[in-house]
Amino acid sequence: MMLYPILWLVGASFKSNAEIFSEIGFWPSRFDIAAYVKGWKTSSEYTFATYFLNSFLIVVPRIVVTVISCVLVAYAFARWEFPGRKFLFSVMVTTIMLPHIILRIPQYLMFKEFGWLDGYLPLIVPSAFATDTFFVFMLVQFLRAIPRDMEEAAIIDGCNPLQLLLYVIVPLLKPAIVSVIVFQFIWTMNDFMGPLIYLSSVEKYPVSLALKMTMGATEEVEWASAIAISVVALIPSVAVFFAAQKHFIEGATSSGIKG
Repeated sequence: MMLYPILWLVGASFKSNAEIFSEIGFWPSRFDIAAYVKGWKTSSEYTFATYFLNSFLIVVPRIVVTVISCVLVAYAFARWEFPGRKFLFSVMVTTIMLPHIILRIPQYLMFKEFGWLDGYLPLIVPSAFATDTFFVFMLVQFLRAIPRDMEEAAIIDGCNPLQLLLYVIVPLLKPAIVSVIVFQFIWTMNDFMGPLIYLSSVEKYPVSLALKMTMGATEEVEWASAIAISVVALIPSVAVFFAAQKHFIEGATSSGIKG
């Protein structure tokens, strides 16, 4: 029952508009890939290849800076003792409950002053400062479950804090880091509001905006084409999730300890 909407979505991508609204079954009367061809071309001068490339130009750098910044901040909170650590961690956790929508106006004004509008920097740079506090919290909790024995042994062998992080902590954090990558990939690919606010050039649109543009381009929506491209847009997120599935299991069963 839970999978049926996905099955229906795939089946509807091979149907005509009339059949989509007249048949509840997911199996089409005939398989026709015309909707995929027409949807891929779009009603603009760009194909969805451009929009997928734009999405990856946002997703890949954002994942990189998110992993680096969140691991560094989580490592500091979990392992270092410094004045105000508990207070700062409490403030960070509190920001998880802060609705993102209330930050849109001040962020927009700030990025406008920087001259970053109609570009990808507003969608990438904030993550370089560990603003995705949910990931920091998750990594901190994972680090707290890891005994310090290996770290103490590495310190005795002469490791400095950076070497300790790279050669001991990061390998132990692999399941949690993979989780961060998967979540950030899916959330960024599905992000609609951020690109809608900061991007104004059609050639820079990611898939999320291109899908909406395709659906609103004409008075009569070609639902078969829109559904077909929606199925294609799901493939990267589904592929990444299943590729990383074993790491979720490893993280749940080992609590970060290997060997």
